[in-house]
Amino acid sequence: MEAATSIWCASCNLSSQTHKKQSYPILPSLHKLSLSTNLRRTSTTLSSANSESPCPSILVSDKLGEAGLHLLRQFGHVECLYNLSLDDLCSRIAEFDALVVRSGTKVTRRLFEASKGRLKVVGRAGVGIDNVDRQAATEFGCLVVNAPTANTIAAAEHGIALLTAMARNVAQADASMKAGKWERSKNVGVSVVGKTLAVIGFGRVGSEVARRGKALGMRVIAHDPYAPADTARAIGVDLVSFDEAISTAHFVSLHMPLTPSTQGLFDDQAFAKMTKGVRLINVARGGLVDEDALLRALDSGIVAQAAVDVFTEEPPSGDASRLAQHENVITTPHLGASTKEAQEQVAVEIAEAVIGALRGELSATALNAPIISPQVMSVLGPYVALAEKLGRVAVQLVAGGTGIQSVKVLYASPRDPDNLDTRILRAMITKGIIEPISDVHVNLVNADFIARQKHLRISEEKVATNSSVDQPVESIQLQISGAESRFESTVLDNGRISIQGSVKFGVPHLTRVGAFSVNVSLEGNVILCHQVDQPGMIGQVGNILGEHNVNVSFMSVGRSGKRGKAIMAIGVDEEPDEATLKKIGEVPAIYECVFLHL
Repeated sequence: MEAATSIWCASCNLSSQTHKKQSYPILPSLHKLSLSTNLRRTSTTLSSANSESPCPSILVSDKLGEAGLHLLRQFGHVECLYNLSLDDLCSRIAEFDALVVRSGTKVTRRLFEASKGRLKVVGRAGVGIDNVDRQAATEFGCLVVNAPTANTIAAAEHGIALLTAMARNVAQADASMKAGKWERSKNVGVSVVGKTLAVIGFGRVGSEVARRGKALGMRVIAHDPYAPADTARAIGVDLVSFDEAISTAHFVSLHMPLTPSTQGLFDDQAFAKMTKGVRLINVARGGLVDEDALLRALDSGIVAQAAVDVFTEEPPSGDASRLAQHENVITTPHLGASTKEAQEQVAVEIAEAVIGALRGELSATALNAPIISPQVMSVLGPYVALAEKLGRVAVQLVAGGTGIQSVKVLYASPRDPDNLDTRILRAMITKGIIEPISDVHVNLVNADFIARQKHLRISEEKVATNSSVDQPVESIQLQISGAESRFESTVLDNGRISIQGSVKFGVPHLTRVGAFSVNVSLEGNVILCHQVDQPGMIGQVGNILGEHNVNVSFMSVGRSGKRGKAIMAIGVDEEPDEATLKKIGEVPAIYECVFLHL
């Protein structure tokens, strides 16, 4: 077998102390985080994270279309509480499993702290998520989802509406008429045919704006470092650099997200590069434009006109208010997605995403978790349970002292390493190691973060096998370094605690303990005994358990050779007390025994 290169590692140094009841190493929480978990196992997917509450509670803090509310009410208890102050929202948030917002509600770290770990998902009804603290959401194990597609056409249409209205001075002429004036010469516009439109941000909305610009007879260029060239070519759009886009265009339309790198992108320097008399349209995010710089560009004539739907502060005040009042600016109050059709579609899309997240499904619109396709999940589903179970077994095998410092995971697989996505498996191993001995709940959203917080180092290696490619993972092996074992038979010659498991007939099994082969279904509880392989051992241990009213569900033996050393695995329905385990350990032919919760 050939080992592939390690693909992930979170460096750490995990400290521990002894658990009074079961002598597990305690993983001290650096922050007393009460984290929620929305990923629970099923045979092929992650089932409802809401198992403790059959009817989840959902808070809608900004107005949502009735179609979306109807879907949410069919799934759980819904409260619509609009225009809450942050204090009021924080006082109520711990009552809810999900929060649905638009742009009005600011979902801050304070809100996640106030949720006390109950909040499992935040749904942003729309595309932009700059009002949600994604880092805090990740730390608290809360999934953030949005509705990126439903209002695409509405936003694109609004952008084109502002472009044409600005070009023909529609707003100014209308205001003049309503004031009783007839000012034809003052409101002469410009034609858009043959003009160059620069689309900055060639995503869903930007590409739709480009299509409509082409239909108006405009030459369309675009700047987006992540845009696929074939998509642009199919529309008839030239992809160019940022400087070329803004310096050659007659109209510049913004359609990019607000990020630290795009904050204030259109500043004095950017406006200085533009063709004098350029016209600017912004239906994306307010913070993309330095509003003071835009005012200066308008006053100097560099920018002839601007059409603005979004502001840094909404409603605008101060300089933004001066911008809205400028005679060469037409404005709308963030209407990009405000069509009846889009509002209903957004409501349905975000409701479906929130419901899916509460059910434990991995949403395609998740913004703070790795996207794992349904196809991958359908294949890896049976191994999700195995990964978590192995983590739970591993942590129970570690005694006090240094505790778990480093875990190496070896995936034996016939697949090429690039075709084996192990992120969900790594997350569930982390969950299995940390959750039994900590007040922290781990899920796919926060697993890597929690591993780093706990100073737990997990490295991964993929080992090539010759088995059928229909079986994506032949086995998963965990090797723990620098830790003392409660069951010495799990320790290899290299000093590492080692366990290995496989999926058999859809059920996770423990298949190797140290150097010993075993065949233990990872369900219920099990007693492991390291013993001499001799007649009567099963009977002796069985009698002891029977005397103490502990029912045996199965027994299996893995041995090094005839009459040599062996590992006996005994499945039990009840947890034996310390006296029972001590009596088993005192059987002369038994070297050691350990009880494991599976």
